[in-house]
Amino acid sequence: MTVRNTSRVDRVLIEIERALGTVFDPRPAATRPSPSAAIADGELNDVDRRHAAGLMRVNHVGEVCAQALYFGQAAVARDGGVRAHLIEAAAEETDHLAWCGERLDELGDRPSVLNPLWYGGAWTIGAVAGLIGDRLSLGFVVETERQVEAHLEGHLDTLPKDDHRSRAIVKQMKEDEARHAEQALAAGGMALPAPVKGLMRAAANLMRAVAYRI
Repeated sequence: MTVRNTSRVDRVLIEIERALGTVFDPRPAATRPSPSAAIADGELNDVDRRHAAGLMRVNHVGEVCAQALYFGQAAVARDGGVRAHLIEAAAEETDHLAWCGERLDELGDRPSVLNPLWYGGAWTIGAVAGLIGDRLSLGFVVETERQVEAHLEGHLDTLPKDDHRSRAIVKQMKEDEARHAEQALAAGGMALPAPVKGLMRAAANLMRAVAYRI
């Protein structure tokens, strides 16, 4: 990765471009093919289709928030290695974003209309964590990915049994999130206090409840 000095205006423009791309690009470029590419779609009734779409919309919002969180952290990271780690993780989350968006299209549904709000909130949280320190920033990555991994496991339990394409996507995402958590921990992420973990879990539960519907 080539690193060059950028002005403050350049950095602001970069963050704006990232935000617009994450929130409004209907077809973000994935670096890997979708795990569902070679899997035949199952027969879903209307109720199952709507439920699967609600879960995949939640997952899409989760990827919007993950990108925002990482970009916010990277924008203020003090250490170049930490910054590179965050940008790399965000790039892999783009795959997830693309896969979830594609699956929503297949299910005849759409992303959350509140994605700009989700992005702005997550970016702010990431930047605040990054300003406190790189180890805390990486700790947020660890805890975020572990909580996401847990909710993806829950989705595998509740997705319609014949929705093989959504299941393949969620399984691969779960594996990737677990790896991201381990990498952030190995890079020096610190354990977060229990109250912070609880607040993160409560915020995630609220997001899931809202994003499932809108």
